[in-house]
Amino acid sequence: MRIGLLGKKIGMTRVYDDRGRATAVTVIDVSGNSLLQVKTVEKEGYSAIQCGYGSQKESRVPKAELGHFKKLNSEPKRFIREFRLEDSEKPDGVELKPATFKQGQLIDVIGRSKGKGFQGIVRKHNADGQGASHGSMMHRRPGAIGMRSTPGRIWKNQSMPGHMGDEQITVQNLRIVQVRENDSALLVAGAVPGPTGSYVIVRPAIKHPVGTIGKVRTGQASVSKSGAKTAVKKK
Repeated sequence: MRIGLLGKKIGMTRVYDDRGRATAVTVIDVSGNSLLQVKTVEKEGYSAIQCGYGSQKESRVPKAELGHFKKLNSEPKRFIREFRLEDSEKPDGVELKPATFKQGQLIDVIGRSKGKGFQGIVRKHNADGQGASHGSMMHRRPGAIGMRSTPGRIWKNQSMPGHMGDEQITVQNLRIVQVRENDSALLVAGAVPGPTGSYVIVRPAIKHPVGTIGKVRTGQASVSKSGAKTAVKKK
């Protein structure tokens, strides 16, 4: 059973360990998580729990969704997601609280990346561009994008300008530095996707790193760079 929590990205701060070392963390508010519905194989065809986060006014909710909330005896929620379960599992005694996670646990965080608007190939695809000297007139342009009469089309996956960002991103194996139950917040070390104020999904990590990377991610070792070599220091 991999039941997680819904939350909101509040911002960043730093915390200090017992040796005085600072760690940059992202604060995720997980207060107000509520269990809306339990879905079963017999009724819905699969097993899952539906969770909601963040209250909002009834006037801002479509009538169909408002009827769904009233049927479940719940106030309207802004952010609703499901956590799938195995068909044989039963979500008995599920508590959607910060204590679901533990300090040092690895998690996956799902969110929407920051929108960058319409961008060219240099920024969007990390293209090198063309001649930068005077008179080139092709500094950041893509250049040729296809063929002539044969095959007479543009190749698939051709790097082209377009919309960048605002996509669902899953960042794996982030470490929980602190679990603050009184504040209903999780302090996470690592790159949490999305801007401040965006909604995220926090779930237990599916893939666990091994070796040196695993020790660094779980906080068992720290990395210090000296020249071209990287040394791992045990804590």
